[in-house]
Amino acid sequence: MATLDKLSSFFSWQVHGNGKRVGVGKAVAPDERLSYPRTIGIGAQHVLAMMGSTLLVPAITGMPAATTLFFSAIGTALFLTITGNKVPSYLGSSFAFIAPLAAAGVTAANAPLDAATIGKGLGGILLAGLLLAVVGALVNALGGGWIQKIMPPAVTGTIVALIGLNLATTAKGMWDASPWTALVTLAAVLLLMVISKGFLGRIAILAGAVIGSLFAAIRGEWKGAGDVVGAAHWFGLPAYHHPSFDGSVLVAFVPVVIVLIAENIGHVKSVAAMTDRNLDAVTGRALFADGVATTIAGLGGGSGTTTYAENIGVMAATRVYSTLAYWVAAAFALVLSLVPKFGAVVSVIPVGVLGGLATLLFGLIAVLGARIWVQNGVNFSHPVNLVTAAVALIVGTANYTAHWGSMVFEGIALGTIAALVIYHGLSWVAKVRGTQDQLPTSPALVEADVVAVRAAAGKPTVKPPIKKR
Repeated sequence: MATLDKLSSFFSWQVHGNGKRVGVGKAVAPDERLSYPRTIGIGAQHVLAMMGSTLLVPAITGMPAATTLFFSAIGTALFLTITGNKVPSYLGSSFAFIAPLAAAGVTAANAPLDAATIGKGLGGILLAGLLLAVVGALVNALGGGWIQKIMPPAVTGTIVALIGLNLATTAKGMWDASPWTALVTLAAVLLLMVISKGFLGRIAILAGAVIGSLFAAIRGEWKGAGDVVGAAHWFGLPAYHHPSFDGSVLVAFVPVVIVLIAENIGHVKSVAAMTDRNLDAVTGRALFADGVATTIAGLGGGSGTTTYAENIGVMAATRVYSTLAYWVAAAFALVLSLVPKFGAVVSVIPVGVLGGLATLLFGLIAVLGARIWVQNGVNFSHPVNLVTAAVALIVGTANYTAHWGSMVFEGIALGTIAALVIYHGLSWVAKVRGTQDQLPTSPALVEADVVAVRAAAGKPTVKPPIKKR
């Protein structure tokens, strides 16, 4: 009886006001709700907001779209449960997994993918999920200070940025398949983002994909799609696959964990600011929950998950932060995942459309890294910070490779190793030599950097005038 009471309490939300509207200057809290019809409507908006990005990942990787959507729904339900319905969030597909998946051969260019190829990618997704869950458990027990010491902003921002830049050639390859379709798709998304003040602006990726797809149809780029969609059933279970493990593949997925940490912590902080609640106590649980969701996706054939910024826009516009709306969104996604025709449509989206979307979205990953630098005030006048980013970004972007026995290390793994070794190694050397506060002598140094460093050290920022003899 006590268990039933707890379950009933967990799945109960207090009605906000009269349940029909949100008062001026007020918001619907995570533990509140509007009337059920209105909540269902908001949940549907959340589905539309996440749909474009979530389904773009399987479209690029060649993995089953219905399976990705299925585990996205399951992951969202797990996230809400583990965080105690305190953090309103939808878990969609993470773009950070695209690069290591491509390195494992899991890409639409190799479609249709066999079970062995998909299994290699799933092994990496499973590993990333387990590592993120461990990080979440440690943060929940010890706090997050140790993350800052191991991966300071100079390192974290660099690793996140290099993952996005490593994908540049992938985006270009898809763009080159149909440049005009890619251009129309990208232009549509960009214009919708700034022209529309309403909900259309928040589903710009989905709407842009529709516009690009219509343009592709005019150009005859949907040939053969009708046969694929027609052959798919209306109802059926998603296709499930099992992971396999290859050391040379797994190592490329480790850096993805850093991106997931940054995205989850940023999401929790954003939600805390919007709801005016202190959510620091559930940050560890949020990381753990995403780790569990990604692990389960890796076990069954889904894409790795992350908390979605797209849905924050919906909450900001509606001022409805009710976690019940996300349960509704998860239910909608679960139902759609049981419609194979829906997944078939995603699998035949013209490559040019994907190229336009990928150009923007992969670039946003790189910019997220730069955002971490800016928000944390990383000082690139300091030579350690400067060379950490400089070397790692080139290694990651150019996709350097190294061989160790039968294992192959590519750009993302090598760039991550470079960032960690260079930063901590040079920091130790500088500390031993007592040069950590020394002014840099890099050719990239400009006068403004000197002024900034001298000011931080409490020294005069203007040189005294030279006395004439």
